[in-house]
Amino acid sequence: ARDLLHRVEYQVLAFVDDDPRKQDREVHGIRVVGGTNDLAEVVEATEAELVVLAMPSAGRRILQRLVAECSRIQVQCKTLPSVFEMSGMPVDAAQLRAVTVEDLLGREPVSLDYDAIAGYLRGRNVLVTGGGGSIGSELCRQIADQHPARLIILEHSENNLYDIEYELRQHNPDLSLEAILGDVKNRDRVNWVFKQFRPHIVFHAAAYKHVPMLEFNPAEGVSNNIFGTRVVADAADHYGVDRFVLVSTDKAVNPANVMGATKRVAELYCQNLKTRSATKYITTRFGNVLGSTGSVVPLFQKQIEAGGPVTVTHPDISRYFMTIPEAVSLILQAGAMGQGGEIFVLDMGEPVLIRDLARQMIRLSGLVPDKDIQIVYTGLRPGEKLFEEILHESEDLKPTGHEKLLLANCRQFDWQWLEEEFVRLEQAVISRDVDLLKKHLKNIVPEYREKTYSRA
Repeated sequence: ARDLLHRVEYQVLAFVDDDPRKQDREVHGIRVVGGTNDLAEVVEATEAELVVLAMPSAGRRILQRLVAECSRIQVQCKTLPSVFEMSGMPVDAAQLRAVTVEDLLGREPVSLDYDAIAGYLRGRNVLVTGGGGSIGSELCRQIADQHPARLIILEHSENNLYDIEYELRQHNPDLSLEAILGDVKNRDRVNWVFKQFRPHIVFHAAAYKHVPMLEFNPAEGVSNNIFGTRVVADAADHYGVDRFVLVSTDKAVNPANVMGATKRVAELYCQNLKTRSATKYITTRFGNVLGSTGSVVPLFQKQIEAGGPVTVTHPDISRYFMTIPEAVSLILQAGAMGQGGEIFVLDMGEPVLIRDLARQMIRLSGLVPDKDIQIVYTGLRPGEKLFEEILHESEDLKPTGHEKLLLANCRQFDWQWLEEEFVRLEQAVISRDVDLLKKHLKNIVPEYREKTYSRA
């Protein structure tokens, strides 16, 4: 408040606060005229042009209500950095920014055991596959802050590799960094990386993840998500890696699409390696992350900027959401806690209706849903579920030492049978026989059920 009063670009007209002890009092000479329920009346009476939500610790429901109210009365709103962004730093008016969808869908900052995370990363060689992607690049950023002996990035997209390498060298000039262009399916290239740089810790984030894309390109999904994982996991075993952390997805639970089925097979392979390897194989499973490539958030933003309509596949479709930094911090925490063979399920909070997300994003743009921007329902896409699950019916969730991480028990396979099934699956990939490929996917993942829907 004090900082706002001394900035020439702002004239503070009034305060509102839900604490009754502050109402009808003055703060730095400006009266607190009511609570947030009085916002519309206060804006009209003062002819305010901007509402500042100076509530960095407010929950998402409060922010959603206030943003909706600002949209209704057609006044601009801005906010201060969240508690997670502040990290103990002082906040001033120069940090005012637009409210983001992350603010509206985010949760309370997670508490982490930073000593445990630093304990297994500091001074170690750490490899991140898919290190230029949404999750992989954030893994690289957070790992770099833990002072590894060396950070090795394996990425098949030269543009993504260039971007993350440039960023890390700018922000971490003392970091020992190796940016390697390569494909996880290329066993020779992967083995060269392991032999050359001897990673102690591996985070396997490389994956194809676009559900409709893999429905039409299933052989490529199997090649990358299953056999690429096998290549990297086998190399981790052969070269004596300490910990291997697989980044998985809630779409692997009762999969209704090729993408989810391939990630489930990758989970099963890594879990069952624990009986044959000294390497600790750890799986992390979570839902959608806000702002990742291919998520609805950038799609909705483009549609809003184009004047609409915003397309939602079904009125009742819902998803779990988490911010990228939060997801990655929990992946690192799981890597510290895992002893091998576990599936750590990240607590995703409550699912969000996609239609509500669309409405919130329209409001954030200063527009009114169904008036300025229409929402159109297009029908579920191939392989798309109405809702995602975090747990298979044969899995039981158990608590861990961290409130946001839960443990799912693991399904054991006869290793020889699994290898034989992999041979048959690989032959189906080579022949591009989609029916045979899906048959062998279902042999390994019997809960895999293809779903088809008519348009809404």
